[in-house]
Amino acid sequence: MSSVLPFPRVNALSAAEALALAEPVAQRLAETAIARDQAGGHARHERELIRASGLLALTIPGAHGGLGASWPTFYRVLRRLSQADSALAHLFGFHHLQLAGVLLFGSEAQQQRLLGQTVEHRWFWGNALNPLDKRLQAVDTASGYRLDGVKSFASGSVGSDLLTLSAWHAPTQTALIAVLPTGAAGVTVNADWDAFGQKQTDSGTVAFDAVHLAAADVLQPPGATPTLRASLRTQVSQLIMANLYLGIAQGALGEALRFSRDEARPWFQSGVAASVDDPFVQHRYGELWLKVRPAEALADAAAVTLQQALDRGDALTAADRGEVAIAIAEAKVLAHRAAVEVSSELFELTGARSTSARYGLDRFWRNARVHTLHDPVDYKLRDLGRHALTGAWPEPTPYS
Repeated sequence: MSSVLPFPRVNALSAAEALALAEPVAQRLAETAIARDQAGGHARHERELIRASGLLALTIPGAHGGLGASWPTFYRVLRRLSQADSALAHLFGFHHLQLAGVLLFGSEAQQQRLLGQTVEHRWFWGNALNPLDKRLQAVDTASGYRLDGVKSFASGSVGSDLLTLSAWHAPTQTALIAVLPTGAAGVTVNADWDAFGQKQTDSGTVAFDAVHLAAADVLQPPGATPTLRASLRTQVSQLIMANLYLGIAQGALGEALRFSRDEARPWFQSGVAASVDDPFVQHRYGELWLKVRPAEALADAAAVTLQQALDRGDALTAADRGEVAIAIAEAKVLAHRAAVEVSSELFELTGARSTSARYGLDRFWRNARVHTLHDPVDYKLRDLGRHALTGAWPEPTPYS
């Protein structure tokens, strides 16, 4: 078995350096988050802020000209952006998920070409790799494939430069995975995402009409069996979700604390002059704090476990992969609960005045509620309980 590390980090950016790059971006996103959430639509200007920051190259190895940051560092940056604006953080996270796909599925030549050009042109990647949507069909041609059909839940597709896609190949009854320029002939991106949360994730549908896909742009051909290491892409994705949820919980808690300190009025029966001195308010904030802190600890631990698995390269074992899946399932369940519960319960502590639209506190709950429906958390709990009872690892799927 090869011991080559798939993610070499040459002159890697430290967590402190990465967070320093991210902080002004997060602050700028926070300044307009309420107004943009209310307006919806495509956040072109904010995407350009992220592009200009250099953070699109955060996880690209130094050997390809990127910043070479570790995945634990990436997840901390993602979480910071999610505190400010979970929709734009979603775009940022899914950009790096597509880069992980190139690193895990692509050949050395594909990695060099696609990642090097991403750094050079500061490309922003989008996603059309919805594994449960088989409407996009791939038909063999002399030089590659013809693509016809539609992909839904295509996060980041609007305004992207490149797309990672999956397409169903009927002869082999399997899907191929490939990369395609968003502006390729026959590709139409529809900005038709209309959920009540995560409004600016550019998660439209993408239509393909007689689109030519060159063989050189196929990362995983039809009929190929993914390697165990390649199956870690799912875990990169699941931990992105967990950190998006966690960032929402942290952002919601931070805004609630600020409101309680600066604007909330004490209940008339409390006998105190300031809301922050009410022992019931203090008690409830203690409970919210304890929803967030364990989620933080497990998310950080899961990121380290994932990095260790990636660093094993082709020496990765099924048990190694299973440990990653369990660690990330734990983190995702707690982050899910923290996001939904903190973003809802904060109103019981901030009072009726905090529901004014000018404060925009409802955006945290709406974003959490929409995003946590990405896949049922009950199946994560099932995986955890089954492992505790029988020792069985979660079966590798597009969601586990």
